[in-house]
Amino acid sequence: MRVSRSVLAVPASSTKMVEKGLSSGADLLFLDLEDAVAPGQKAEARGNVIRAVSELDWRGRPSMYRMNALDTPYFYRDVIEVAEEAGESLDLILVPKVERPEDLATLDTLLRGVEAARGLAPGGIKLEAQIETALGLVNIDAIARATDRLEALHFGPGDYAASVRMPQTSIGTADEWDDLYPGHRFHYVMHRIVVAARAAGLRAVDGPVADFRDEEGLRKSCLLARSIGFDGKWCIHPGQIGAVNELFSPTEEEVEWAEKVVAAYEEAEAAGSGSISVDGKMVDAASIRMARNTLDLAGSSEAPPKG
Repeated sequence: MRVSRSVLAVPASSTKMVEKGLSSGADLLFLDLEDAVAPGQKAEARGNVIRAVSELDWRGRPSMYRMNALDTPYFYRDVIEVAEEAGESLDLILVPKVERPEDLATLDTLLRGVEAARGLAPGGIKLEAQIETALGLVNIDAIARATDRLEALHFGPGDYAASVRMPQTSIGTADEWDDLYPGHRFHYVMHRIVVAARAAGLRAVDGPVADFRDEEGLRKSCLLARSIGFDGKWCIHPGQIGAVNELFSPTEEEVEWAEKVVAAYEEAEAAGSGSISVDGKMVDAASIRMARNTLDLAGSSEAPPKG
């Protein structure tokens, strides 16, 4: 799986911000043609995506952009124009507001046509899907298995709250409404996304904290998402990247524990013993799997984007 602790959103309409984003320490970034671009700037921004994908240095990261949703008049040009002009260098397309498996099947068909016409490897352009509506959540299992192109599910908390008519004044962090609910208001949808992603072998990425100045709110949001099982989180400002990368990486204590568990398991296996204990606590097969996950994550997180 790709490393995606931090996923930076960059408006495709601003060449300056695109260049700044590419020089950042984000694990992934996408050039946004959707919410960050006004209707009158969509066509020009699409050209910026083509140039950035074809000509700029992504520093070892996959090239990625977010198209407009399939219920808009922009989506088909977002797909066909960019894929035709920059398909040889294009790795990922982020698809907003996915509600049915047919949405991804439609994109798969369009991309297969472009790939065939341009002589590109079939299936080479991958997809990542945002779950942002009630209908998308209802259909999430089918969405997660809709196409072999799909690599990740992303949570869109703002649009999801609007979809289910959930009052919200702060995207990504707690507000006054959270005090009225006995628990975390987004627990169900977040856990549902993680379960669907893992069952289909996909990554799971949490949505953003809108107030990029709220460092404590960002920290709490990251830790909560990681505790549920998310791989990473969106950043809407480069200043959020460092904290997100840190909080979605195993701590020294976690790595030390994992190394002890794996070492104890290997020693017990070599000795033919079925009983394993670490620091006075019994360790079972689930503990070993969790330990190996931790070590895999620690190893894959050590290599930042190339300078």
